[in-house]
Amino acid sequence: MDEVLTVQRMRPTTPATIVIFGASGDLAQRKLLPALYNLVHCGGGMMPENSAVLGFARTPMSQAEFRKSARDAVAKYSRLPVQADCWTRFADSLDYLGALAAPDGFAQLRTRLEQTEKRRGLPPNRIYYLSVPPAAIGDSVARLAAAGLIAPPGAAHFSRVVVEKPIGHDLPSGLEINRVLLEHLDESQVFRIDHYLGKETVQNLMVLRFANSIFERLWGSRNVDHVQITVAETDGVGTRAGYYDHSGALRDMVQNHILQLLTMLTMEAPVSLDAGAIREAKLNVLRAIRPIRRAEANLMTVRGRYGAGKIEGREVPGYLAEAGVAAGSRTETFVALKLLIDTWRWSGVPFYLRTGKRLPRRASSIIVRFKDVPRILFNREGLLTPNRLTIRIAPDEGFSFDVVSKQPGLDVAIKPVRMNLRYESEFGAASSPDAYERLLLDVMDGDHTLFPSGEYVQKSWELVQGILDAWSDGVSVPIEEYPAGSWGPSGAERLIGAAGGGWREP
Repeated sequence: MDEVLTVQRMRPTTPATIVIFGASGDLAQRKLLPALYNLVHCGGGMMPENSAVLGFARTPMSQAEFRKSARDAVAKYSRLPVQADCWTRFADSLDYLGALAAPDGFAQLRTRLEQTEKRRGLPPNRIYYLSVPPAAIGDSVARLAAAGLIAPPGAAHFSRVVVEKPIGHDLPSGLEINRVLLEHLDESQVFRIDHYLGKETVQNLMVLRFANSIFERLWGSRNVDHVQITVAETDGVGTRAGYYDHSGALRDMVQNHILQLLTMLTMEAPVSLDAGAIREAKLNVLRAIRPIRRAEANLMTVRGRYGAGKIEGREVPGYLAEAGVAAGSRTETFVALKLLIDTWRWSGVPFYLRTGKRLPRRASSIIVRFKDVPRILFNREGLLTPNRLTIRIAPDEGFSFDVVSKQPGLDVAIKPVRMNLRYESEFGAASSPDAYERLLLDVMDGDHTLFPSGEYVQKSWELVQGILDAWSDGVSVPIEEYPAGSWGPSGAERLIGAAGGGWREP
């Protein structure tokens, strides 16, 4: 067995207080509190035990009630079991302040932070996780600054602000959020979080490409026919209709998650593993994506909306019948795009992106389809299956490579075979931390590698805004209905055409 080579070693972080804005909300309960518990879990936790977690929200709640709520959330959502001694230590770090809406709420926050730091022997290192609606980001940061709760960059003790997506609703609002953030903070203090970048398979994209010469030498227009990226969901809008009906699939998934996958897949090798070098390499991809103009939007984009149908054997309503969806809504629940990247490496290679709700199964994947073998020797009839690299992001994390092999026997019989790596089989299920664990640890460590820069957010919105503008008349690219449980509208098949035999199931 070859020795494991550790290039970057995670180390315990500097003690800090993490303030969770909106701590009584869904994100904190499902993701943030379980992730923090796992980071301090018995047996080599990465978060110092004297760190503190302060919930800050509008809902009145005592410290005891918050700790009970947190324990219920950890028991339900944590990947690691609740152990009595571990929980006791974690619960001791938890506090709560229900003063977010109070006129003097941020003054109360400052007092509580100072008390907590004195009691636990903590330096005034503070991380503010803004699990709040985008419209509240600017006000929250301004009030933090007014209360003297943001240390200047380069100070002896750090202040960091974590902002959840969506970073705006369109290009103007995205620019405004960035403006407000940088009015009170330095770029080095801002962490724009996209949980997709914390997924193990997404992080492995760089290793797969730049630690394996076989793939890097194949990577580009000389060998790649096209690329498909699919993010499929079986869920409908559920309880998120109020948000989703003002967002849609393009804003909700493409502007952040899918463009992140695309840029990591196609960027040039960064000059180092430094966060700045990696962010610049990804940004260069966005700069090179050919904009989609109104005149060509019908040829390069598809939007759809799910109707009634069956998911996993049960009847489900169409989007317009969902509670909370506006009558006559023009929001898309499915989008497919054809993008071109005008760089030397990728010139002429189409990238097909699709995402949607109420599709047959939940799955996220990248499929790199290589060019056909020349019509000579074994492929005179043009029937050989092309090589494909499939990168599975969820749920069965791993990757596979399709090749052609001779079947054992006296005849020369050729058969496609698959070389397959499943992370769970190779490394064990417990070895994969939740995405939020990795990202929270990076915030504590001040590592921006997996966090988009302000300019990246701007460039992604510029691309998406062009598509939104092309769709705005409601005629150029009409919304096509597709039955729940299908793979989307027929327009998606027209978009990809005959390329590689059409869409491959993820």
